[in-house]
Amino acid sequence: MESFGQKLLLIFFTALGVVLGASLIGSLAAVLSAQPPLKTMTKLAYEIKIWAIVAAIGGTFTTIEVLEMGIFEGEIINVIKQFLFIFSAFLGAQVGYSIIWSLSGGQ
Repeated sequence: MESFGQKLLLIFFTALGVVLGASLIGSLAAVLSAQPPLKTMTKLAYEIKIWAIVAAIGGTFTTIEVLEMGIFEGEIINVIKQFLFIFSAFLGAQVGYSIIWSLSGGQ
């Protein structure tokens, strides 16, 4: 079983990888269709962030169930853990977007 820190890292890098992979591979369509690839890559990175977060936390139903259990059954530590997992996913997606934005020259 993975520890809390290991799961935080896994979630962070999953969100980071989804943003980087989707924007880099997706920009190939821009190259093939004679569109500006850097602008397309930045746009894709921005638009894919929310999906990267959902993919990184493994879907929303489990998270909602744990939050419900924590709030209504008094398991506050589980609520805090879930918020940290969500924050880790947000952070990974934002770092991925920042990398793409920097690579494209801020376009």
